[in-house]
Formats: sequence, C-alpha cells, structure tokens
Amino acid sequence: MRMQVAPQAYFITGTDTGVGKTLIASALMHAMAGQGRRVAGMKPVASGTTWHDGAWHNDDVDALQAASNLTFNAALVNPYLLQEPAAPHIAAAAEGIGIDLDHIERCYQTLCASADTVIVEGVGGFIVPLNDHCDTADLVCRLDLPVILVVGIRLGCISHALLTIEAIAARGLHLAGWVANLTTPETANVTPMIATLQRRINAPLLGCVPCLPAADAAGAAHFLDMTALLTANNTSR
Repeated sequence: MRMQVAPQAYFITGTDTGVGKTLIASALMHAMAGQGRRVAGMKPVASGTTWHDGAWHNDDVDALQAASNLTFNAALVNPYLLQEPAAPHIAAAAEGIGIDLDHIERCYQTLCASADTVIVEGVGGFIVPLNDHCDTADLVCRLDLPVILVVGIRLGCISHALLTIEAIAARGLHLAGWVANLTTPETANVTPMIATLQRRINAPLLGCVPCLPAADAAGAAHFLDMTALLTANNTSR
C-alpha cells in the first residue's frame, strides 16, 4: 500500500552523480523557507565522510541541514551514513550494513509530521542499487514522491535526461519539473541544449542555474522559478 505524501514533498534526482543535486535541493529549501514554510531536508543514503567536530560528516547532509529551518536528529535526516565514497550497495556491504527501505520510510514519515515541506535528495542518478534487491527508484516508489530532475548541462546530458525521464514515467511517478544546472563555466552549446530539452520534456523548467563561484543555496535560489513549481498539480498521478 502506498502512503500519503506530505502537503509538499519532492524527490530530487539527477542525470548522474556530480550534477548539483545538493545545491538545487538546498536552493529549493531556501526558497520555500523564505515563503514561511517549515522545511526539512533528507538524504536517506550518503556515502563519503570526513571526521570533524567529534563526528563523521557528509557534505551533502550538512548542506541540507544548513538549509532547513527545522532541527532534527541527524539519524532522521540521514538514516544511512556510509564512510567510503562508493556506490551505496558497495559501501554498505563493506561496512556490514543492510539498507532497509522500511527504516527510511519511517524516518521520512517522522520528518513529514513536523514539516510543511520535505525535500528528499537521492544519491547518484535515478537508478542506483541500495542492496541486492532494491534501488533508489524503488525508494521513490515506496515514498510515492513527485520527482524534480537536476540536469547537469554538459555534453551527453540530453540523452541522460531523456532516459531518466523515461525511467521515472515507467514507474508511474510524476515529474514535477526539472532544473538546468551548469557545472562548469566553459560548457559549449548551453542555449541549444536547454532549448532541445525544453521541447522534449513535458514538465516545467524550474530554472537555469549558472556555474556559481561557490555552492550557495541562497545564490542558486535566485535562479529558480518557484511559481512554476508551486502552481502546478505536482502530486497528481
């Protein structure tokens, strides 16, 4: 049985790893918090840690917590923190950890009970193995969330984006919108690539974020069109 989603809840996925999912997720949270909403971020699975301030940290998780205007236990925001910067199922197996979707769902429901908006960020692309039996696409189906796709604008992104969108649709999920994110300032053919994607993607373009000097949520939020997202019927099936 599928569960009810929060009044506003979205899953942030990307065309690949390193395309700016965390930046866009944090920017969305910043913009929604600026509208007076209680906003929580969630990174169900994160791999790659550094030790500081007496604890293991992951940069993506720290960024989501910084963008939230609510305070939660780190274990709710990030149920599975894996030390090795590797594919989740590989890192989890190396640490003897089993990633359990039931546990992630319980953490998500707890966040939803306190927040008006929950932004859930995936790991890597849309279909990333979590264990021998399920992947991140299965997690999105379990939580029944509309999806926001971050497209890293670079050579090859058109095929990556369209294939990801086909995979989202094949699972009966709703694409709420997409964001064009420039990961390098030297990218060629930016305008025609984005125009091609606009013609082929049947979902609103929520913004084109340039390559910023620093990964700043407030700065990136300036380039997002929240009206396109908040006025759409993003939770319809």
